[in-house]
Amino acid sequence: MSNSQPYTRDETEAERIDRNFGEQLQELRIAQAGVQILFAFLLTIPFQQRFTILTDLQRNIYVFTLLAAAVSVVVFTAPVALHRTLFRDGLKDFIVTYTDRLMSVGLFTLGIGIIGGVVLVLDVLMSHTAAFWIGGGLLLLGLVLWVGVPFSQKGRARQRLESRS
Repeated sequence: MSNSQPYTRDETEAERIDRNFGEQLQELRIAQAGVQILFAFLLTIPFQQRFTILTDLQRNIYVFTLLAAAVSVVVFTAPVALHRTLFRDGLKDFIVTYTDRLMSVGLFTLGIGIIGGVVLVLDVLMSHTAAFWIGGGLLLLGLVLWVGVPFSQKGRARQRLESRS
């Protein structure tokens, strides 16, 4: 198959929804593992002796990061509750669409949690300036890899479809 043709499948709408749901489950498994490790790490920090010497800025970064990770955990586990509640109600198309939205929110808050965690650790180990510069670099990297590349490919796919019409 050449690169100029979009990949199409010979499947029914129900088969497409089932396939999409299966792919979402695989994505969720990967994201949930990362967010659970981050969240567990963040939950242990206040119980360390050095936590009492954090500056107000570091505590604020910690709280913001902890809340972002908590939201990410809730959002990434919401599809499980959704599926469990709506299982066999003929609403898999809704489950797939809603899960897609939840995953976008979960990735956003996971990104905040990752960057916040790194900034907090680097701020303790180095300086505010270095921590925020490196955090900004990670933010830029995340935006390029998680947003820029996918959207550029979406744009290319649309252009290919329009040129064929």
